[in-house]
Amino acid sequence: FLFLQTDDFWRDYKRFTESGVQFVREPLEEDYGTVAVFADLYGNRWDLLEPKEKKNAETNTAST
Repeated sequence: FLFLQTDDFWRDYKRFTESGVQFVREPLEEDYGTVAVFADLYGNRWDLLEPKEKKNAETNTAST
């Protein structure tokens, strides 16, 4: 698989579908983020992915 990471999944999904990109798997909300799979002109499958933000444990601890 090839991955195309985005900071706004729904913006890019809409733009791709309006441009004629054929998605082979519909969007899903997974534990790791929002993802859909599309095929390029050569049959390669790409994951359009917006990862969920990771919470940094260090920012949640108090400074001493």
